[in-house]
Amino acid sequence: MSWYVLYTKPRTEKRVAESLEQMGVEVYCPLITEIKQWKDRKKKLKTPLFKSYVFIKLEEKNRNRVFDVPGVVRYLFWLGKPAIVRNEEIEVIQEWLDGEKVDDAKVDHLNQGDKISIKNGVFKDHEAIIREVGNRKMRLILPKLGCTVEVLTKEVI
Repeated sequence: MSWYVLYTKPRTEKRVAESLEQMGVEVYCPLITEIKQWKDRKKKLKTPLFKSYVFIKLEEKNRNRVFDVPGVVRYLFWLGKPAIVRNEEIEVIQEWLDGEKVDDAKVDHLNQGDKISIKNGVFKDHEAIIREVGNRKMRLILPKLGCTVEVLTKEVI
């Protein structure tokens, strides 16, 4: 069985994942905790790491079953075929999300667009381009993996 990437309608990732699980499909929808602020309150919400994407593991012959689920749009394709994600790549995402929690770190010498090499964590020794710099986290573009990730600042400096 292989991992495939499903493209979903916006903000339906968790519902699609639940429906697919009920159908007996192995699903991985990586979630992160974000603090959303409104005028009167703040709330911690679990939101998908990859907006509009869900990973599923199933046999090639069963690929069309997923279209019975509301919110599923299509498979992500690579070179004319449904993109297959290796188990190792899914494990890297899981390890990264289960990694150490945020420590305070102050960064004032790194800027958007700088090219860096990640020193620690699951993306150790990967080259990256800084997209955003925060107090505790950075959003990085990993050209070799073709994705954008958010990492703890302490993994970079």
